[in-house]
Amino acid sequence: MEGFSAFRTPQAIFYGRGSFETVGKEAGQRGKRVLIVTDTIMEQLGNVSRCRELLANEGVESMVYAGVNSEPTDDYVQESLALLLKENCDVVISLGGGSCIDTAKAIAVLATNGGYIGDYRGGKKLASQKPLPHIAIPTTAGTGSEATDVTVITNTMNDVKMMIKQPAFMPDVAIVDPLLTLSSPKHVTAATGVDALSHAIEAYLSRKSHPMTDTMALSAMKLLVENMLTAYNDGDNIDAREAMSLGSLQAGMAFTNSSVCLVHGMSRPIGALFHVPHGYSNAMLLPAVLEFSKEACVDRLADLGRIFAPHQVLTNQEAADLAVESVKGLCQKLTIPNLKDWGLDEKAFKQAISKMAEDALDSGSPANNPRIPSKEELEELYLVCYDYQFSVPEVTN
Repeated sequence: MEGFSAFRTPQAIFYGRGSFETVGKEAGQRGKRVLIVTDTIMEQLGNVSRCRELLANEGVESMVYAGVNSEPTDDYVQESLALLLKENCDVVISLGGGSCIDTAKAIAVLATNGGYIGDYRGGKKLASQKPLPHIAIPTTAGTGSEATDVTVITNTMNDVKMMIKQPAFMPDVAIVDPLLTLSSPKHVTAATGVDALSHAIEAYLSRKSHPMTDTMALSAMKLLVENMLTAYNDGDNIDAREAMSLGSLQAGMAFTNSSVCLVHGMSRPIGALFHVPHGYSNAMLLPAVLEFSKEACVDRLADLGRIFAPHQVLTNQEAADLAVESVKGLCQKLTIPNLKDWGLDEKAFKQAISKMAEDALDSGSPANNPRIPSKEELEELYLVCYDYQFSVPEVTN
C-alpha cells in the first residue's frame, strides 16, 4: 500500500446488551441540557421515556424532537435546530434509525458553525468550530451511521439527497444495544440488514479500501451473512440480533473510512425523487450492481462467495459468481421487492432516469466503484434494476 490512510471512529463505543443504560452518565459528562432527536415509534415503544429517565437520574434535563418520521430532510434539520437553540441545549442524542442519527449530526454541527446544511456539501464550507457533543443510539442494525462522519439530508427545494462528509459529523459516542433492535419488524430487519451488507461489500470493493477497512468489512460480511435470515425469521433471537448490530457497526466503520460506491450513488436519487427508504433502495440495487461490477473485482467478490459457501473448494471466478447469486437469493428470501413491485410508476421512473444518473455521478460515489460507469451505462443499469428478478441459487455447503 502506497502512502497512508486514516481511520476515524467515535471517541467511545459502548456495545452489547444493556449498553443503553450508560446514556445518562455519558450525557452528564458532556452537558446539562439534552435534545433527543427521535421519531414517534420510539416514543410509542417507551424508548424515549426510558432515555429521559436515565438522563434525569444523572441530573440532565432533556427535550424531545420526535419529528423525524421519514428520510431526513432539511426541514427536519431546521425544525430540530430551532428547538435546540430555543432550549439552550448543549448535547444532542439521536435515538432511532439512520434518519434520526443523520438529522442529529446536522444540528450538532450547525449549532456551533451556522449556515444551511447544504453549505457543507462537497467541502464548500468546513466546520471550523467544534460541534455540540452527539451521542448516537441506533435502534436498527443497518445504517452504521452511529460510527460514520457522513450525513445524508434531502434538499426539499430540488429533491436531491445531499451526501455530506466531514470529520465534524462523527458522533462523539456510539451506544449500540442490540436489545433496542428487538422491536424491529421483519420488513425493517430485512431492508436494514441488506443495507448493512451493502455497506460492508462496497467498503471492501471500494478503490479507497485499505487494510484497516478490509478487516472491518470482512468481519461485518461474515456476521451479516451468517445471521441475517435468523434475525429475519426469528426476531426474538437475541444472539442473531447482537451479531447483526455488531456487523452493522463494523460495516459503518469500514465504509466511512474507505467509501461507498455505485449502489449508494444510484440509491440516493431514487430516495430523493420517489421517497423509497434508503435501506430498501440499496437492497433493490445491490444484486444488479454486483453483476455489473463483477468482472472488475473477481478476487474480492470471491472472498464474499466463500463466506456464503465456506466448505466448497472454488476458483476465484466460481466464488465471485456464487457471491452474486447468493446475494440475489438472500434478497429473495428476505422478500426484497424490485422497484416495479415497490410501486414506482414505470413512466415516471423512466422520465427521471437522466436526472438520477446525473445526480448519482455528481455524488462522487460511482467513481469509487471497481467498474466506473458512464452516464449511459448508469441509465441502462437503472432500467435493469426497475424490474430486476432475484433468484435462489442451489448451494451445497
